[in-house]
Amino acid sequence: MTHGLGVTVVSEKVTQGQGPVEPSFVPSGPRLARRLAVLGDSTAVGLGDPLPGGAWRGVGPLVADALGVGDGGYVNLSFTGARMHCVLADQLPGALAHRPDVTLIVVGMNDTLRSDFSAPAIEADLDKIVVELTAAGSLAIPVRFHDHGKVFRLPGPLKRALSARVAELNEVIDTVVARRGVPCLDLVSLPGAYDLTAWSVDRLHPSELGHRMLARGFAELIEGAGFTVPDPVSLTCSGGLEPGAAQHLGWLVFKGIPWLCRRGADFLPYAAAIIARSFAESARRRLPR
Repeated sequence: MTHGLGVTVVSEKVTQGQGPVEPSFVPSGPRLARRLAVLGDSTAVGLGDPLPGGAWRGVGPLVADALGVGDGGYVNLSFTGARMHCVLADQLPGALAHRPDVTLIVVGMNDTLRSDFSAPAIEADLDKIVVELTAAGSLAIPVRFHDHGKVFRLPGPLKRALSARVAELNEVIDTVVARRGVPCLDLVSLPGAYDLTAWSVDRLHPSELGHRMLARGFAELIEGAGFTVPDPVSLTCSGGLEPGAAQHLGWLVFKGIPWLCRRGADFLPYAAAIIARSFAESARRRLPR
């Protein structure tokens, strides 16, 4: 089922060797989501959407406001640098203790940039996360990712390597979503996902507008699962702090470049292997037959 923003709900649960079964969440009439949890990495933290005073806002508070969730009903357990296993081991216990009606799961991109990337391990971890949240009565909504190479400009070989990793990650997410019958926010289908205005200066995190787009997409999926959304998310930016040139330069010098150096050193061996395979395949094609 596809909603107005192009986000997709996988409405059937599929198990290996079995036909479709009933979806995990069947709306029985609109109901209020009184408790919301957010799990994930720096995007879930809210990076890219600064508030006056130095705090981050981001997708979580925007969805909480749309649902009418009060301060006591909202918890954000995400942290920067988190990977899928971090969510399972470090964040999920707190989410289960919070007893959320809805849980947003924004994680995976950090895994794609690491040399120990393992699609089977990520699938197993995400499956456990979704199963445990569903068993606790929470609507779990993960995210499947866009081609980040279209936003963050990289040399051709590195772009192909990153795109291949993101495709592996999305395949894992698609498998779990289909198996467990949960909604999924598809960033590939999100209108405006590749517009530069949707991204902060680092091109790694959404801008305020980008976070609002994510929040609106999540809200539509939540509404499609049978919850009421009393105050739909606006795409008009307000309440945030527009970074100036000094903030842009400061981020680049003190955060952006060091981050790229750390992640690049970990990702380059994989990228080199992709490049080597590409050269080998090209050479084979040129050989006379």
